[in-house]
Amino acid sequence: MSTLCTDLDTFMSGLEKRNPGQPEFHAAVKEVAADVLPFMEGKKEYKNECLMERLTEPDRVISWRVSWKDDQGNVRADRAWRVQFSNAIGPYKGGLRFHSSVTKSVLKFLGFEQIFKNSLTGLPMGGAKGGSNFNPKGKSDDEVMRFCQSMMTEMHRYIGPETDVPAGDIGVGAREIGYLFGQYKRMANQFNGALTGKGLSFGGSAGRTEATGHGVVYFMREMMRDCDDDLEGKTALVSGSGNVALYCIEKLITQGAKPVTASDSSGFIYDKEGITRDKLEWLIDLKENRRGRIKEYSEEFGCEYYPDKTPWQIPGDLAFPCATQNELLGDDAKALVKNGLIALAEGANMPCTADAQHILRSEVLYAPGKASNAGGVAVSGLEQSQNAQHSSWSREEVDERLKKIMTNIHDKCAEYGRDGHGTKIDYARGANIGGFVKVADALLKCGVV
Repeated sequence: MSTLCTDLDTFMSGLEKRNPGQPEFHAAVKEVAADVLPFMEGKKEYKNECLMERLTEPDRVISWRVSWKDDQGNVRADRAWRVQFSNAIGPYKGGLRFHSSVTKSVLKFLGFEQIFKNSLTGLPMGGAKGGSNFNPKGKSDDEVMRFCQSMMTEMHRYIGPETDVPAGDIGVGAREIGYLFGQYKRMANQFNGALTGKGLSFGGSAGRTEATGHGVVYFMREMMRDCDDDLEGKTALVSGSGNVALYCIEKLITQGAKPVTASDSSGFIYDKEGITRDKLEWLIDLKENRRGRIKEYSEEFGCEYYPDKTPWQIPGDLAFPCATQNELLGDDAKALVKNGLIALAEGANMPCTADAQHILRSEVLYAPGKASNAGGVAVSGLEQSQNAQHSSWSREEVDERLKKIMTNIHDKCAEYGRDGHGTKIDYARGANIGGFVKVADALLKCGVV
């Protein structure tokens, strides 16, 4: 066994012992450590500084009970967390997730990823994540409001524009952010940028809803440009049908690509003719207004529908997993490669399993979510800037800034991920090391903290 493997194994053994029963967190750390530990070997400034051990231990994990009443008058109790991982380069920043699958392990995985993602944007944002096992699906507006108000009654103690700035995530959209911010104002007696993802009428940023979906396509465009290619005429496979997937499809259409799939938890549609602007408008209405299922698209437009399946067996040039973590397995990666895939950019947080990542990194151009889906948090950071200035920028100005940020992230990945021949880029390695360096240097400058 090589020294490198021994070091990684030893490091992971210690981490797993300190964090038992947290497989999602273990997987996220191992993926980063496999690149960062060998990078640090020849850097004497990092020696004996325990940097990875420090970065994998959150500054604090806050857990509390959220009690609320449903519409039938029953008292309900859920659990909530805020994982404040690192404020080495700025206030803690990361989304809130409301879903029955939320656990401390999931939030630690997401918060750890957020450290590197936020670093790559170049904006002064630390890493955090939070949420609850409350599931807003099927709940009335009044029930969601009562839950959000109860949650913020405790959470307001730990957040603020210079401390920790939560945003939305799965299960936390404009409705939930509005209720949370309303209660924050009530409790703190302040109107400030303590949350992002707010409505345009009360401090939100133009372009935030579309940012992650647009950003992942901007990143893919840079990947293609690095190969003297472009998106024109490329067949694109997209999973999901939430904001990220819908606006990824929108931007692909404007770039001349041909998106052919979309999905939800019930299955996926395959539109061989391509999802056009008109079809996308219908799909956005289905998902955002009528809360319908993806199968209805196949019935409306006469295309194929595959229940209980994901789209990764379909031939395509480009892939954009935009649904959820661990949705793309090793066998799916093999099928994509066999069918001629050129590149994959993650729109969700770690949608590819470790087996899938290994295959994709060796066979095609693969962009991890900490780089390619950073558009959402980037525009959240721009919202913070607008709030601090008591100003608002146009959609065009925000979009131009987003393009520049995604280009800079690509260039940072290329700087640390390009091979010795100056040809192929290992975007995962580049993202891990590029995100690490800025945070590590800040930690060193601040002393032992």
